[in-house]
Amino acid sequence: MPPCAPCRRKRCVLQVLPQRGTFVKKIAPRQVREGHFIREAIGTAVARKATLAITDSQLDDLAANLREQKSASKANDTSAFLMLDEQFHMQIAQSIDCVAAWDTIQDIKAQMDRVRYLSLPDVAPLDLLIKQHARIVSALKAHDPDGAEEAMRAHLRELLVSLHPIAERNPDWFEPDEPERVALGSKKRAARAALFS
Repeated sequence: MPPCAPCRRKRCVLQVLPQRGTFVKKIAPRQVREGHFIREAIGTAVARKATLAITDSQLDDLAANLREQKSASKANDTSAFLMLDEQFHMQIAQSIDCVAAWDTIQDIKAQMDRVRYLSLPDVAPLDLLIKQHARIVSALKAHDPDGAEEAMRAHLRELLVSLHPIAERNPDWFEPDEPERVALGSKKRAARAALFS
């Protein structure tokens, strides 16, 4: 694939204007929500299946990752935390031996990642995310498909809870949102997360 091919896709964060330059696009809330919808569908399915496939060794690796997340949180190292968060979810996907699931997630999450980076640590505290990760690991360890799915869903929806406050704090970084979405978000952040339930 040519190096610029990914930028031809709708979800690319770059906009190339001939003879003017290359610019970073504003964050599109609609694309964030659409990407999240796909991410949640895949992530919860992966978590469910992982309860049947995960090995003790893989559970040990997830526990080690959680310890490193706690260290990153104590050091207030959000960059390290984000890397460990990414690794955590990749390890779960690898436990079911489905590379396509992880590749699909990677392909759709550029807009979501931008919101994730902006949400840490103020809107989405690291300790909260670590507790959510621990719930996921507990459900995997208990081989509880319903528990793993629900824990993963609650964790992934944190992004939707963060979207509106981040857009309010940084309006110049976001495209205008649809009026009904803005009105809904201003009433209750938690109600926003329920849109995809």
